Amino acid sequence: MNSLLKVDNELKTKVKRDLSSPHAEELVASFFPNKLLELDHFLKDPGLNICELKEIHSEINLTVPDPIILSNLHDGLEAQNAKKRKMEDGSGEDKVAGTKVFVMPGGMMKSNAKLVDLIEKVKPEIRTLIEKCNTVKMWVQLLIPRIEDGNNFGVSIQEETVAELRTVEGEAASYLDQISRYYITRAKLVSKIAKYPHVEDYRRTVTEIDEKEYISLKIIVSELRNQYVTLHDMILKNIDKIKKPRSSNAEALY
Repeated sequence: MNSLLKVDNELKTKVKRDLSSPHAEELVASFFPNKLLELDHFLKDPGLNICELKEIHSEINLTVPDPIILSNLHDGLEAQNAKKRKMEDGSGEDKVAGTKVFVMPGGMMKSNAKLVDLIEKVKPEIRTLIEKCNTVKMWVQLLIPRIEDGNNFGVSIQEETVAELRTVEGEAASYLDQISRYYITRAKLVSKIAKYPHVEDYRRTVTEIDEKEYISLKIIVSELRNQYVTLHDMILKNIDKIKKPRSSNAEALY
């Protein structure tokens, strides 16, 4: 039992050393404001300030097949055979059969290169915010003292700070999920275009999805910057209570 307690104390000591006050405070006091300036500069980049969204459209290299002229199949044996084939295929009268796709005519269907480049620039910023929030969150959590009666105002500030860091961390993780959903949605639409190349609405939907993702990426960068500002301001304003939640004056009263 004593050996387990010893290992536990050594582990806690190591974690506290890794998440030491100077390192975490350096993140809040120096890294956060530097990062928000970088993101503010990123928001002014020409790649994030395209006025005409047609510039981010990518060509869909799937040709529309020539229309097939069908002969009159409503008379005689040909009509019966056509009806039989329809019943065997399990297709109703109001169901439109698609084109069987084995390979893409132009090779692999490429993603929207402009959006992919932009996403590859934004994703590291999202990951950085998640990692730094996690570090500061653990530092504040380790500063929370043991539960006691009274004089818990500073502790409540620590808990609110941890909650805010956890919220920011979760929102940043949702941005990564949003990016993966964009790729999945676009892939399904391109597959629909390959199967139904004669339906124009699918092609238009792909361009709409690309435009929506472009706007979302700019909003994400703006939100990342704002979150750095919020955390920097909140933690520095309450740094004294976060580092020392309970005043020593309370002990002198007894």
